[in-house]
Amino acid sequence: MVDQTKMPMEFWVEVFKEGKAFVAVCPELNVSSFGPSPTAAKEALREAVAAFVEGCVELGTLEEVMEEARFLPQDGKWVSRHPVSQERLTLSA
Repeated sequence: MVDQTKMPMEFWVEVFKEGKAFVAVCPELNVSSFGPSPTAAKEALREAVAAFVEGCVELGTLEEVMEEARFLPQDGKWVSRHPVSQERLTLSA
């Protein structure tokens, strides 16, 4: 049996420019960080997600949090859902 608290994780990253900074977001976990470049923002996000996961492990809630965020244990790592399709829709008032 695999120890799910030590499994690697694969997650989505969205990067936005806000003013002079770049913000990287992991939408599944609602964790974000920022940096002066997209690369720096993604590295800061990696550290923020690692700290978030470490906190969950310490609280004993990692499996519950990951399942609520719709991650699945697959091939020895946590994997988020992959959309079949993604698009932006508009709702008229």
